[in-house]
Amino acid sequence: MAINLYKTSTPSTRNGTVDSQVKSNPRNNLIYGQHHCGKGRNARGIITAGHRGGGHKRLYRKIDFRRNEKDIYGRIVTIWKGWIIS
Repeated sequence: MAINLYKTSTPSTRNGTVDSQVKSNPRNNLIYGQHHCGKGRNARGIITAGHRGGGHKRLYRKIDFRRNEKDIYGRIVTIWKGWIIS
């Protein structure tokens, strides 16, 4: 069981430790955040359309409907309440 110690580079990382064998939540594998590269920006990242920008940070659910395969039943991984994850 290894414990990782953080170097003090900021006050928030002072005396910080993490157990490296902690398993992540399996729910986190089914949620992803989209990369906001659009929003009215050009290749240099400068806003060119004045009315496009901002927006709330959102998380999206990964849903695989297997639409390209026939006669295959889906497997229920988890059941969540609510539709909006923020």
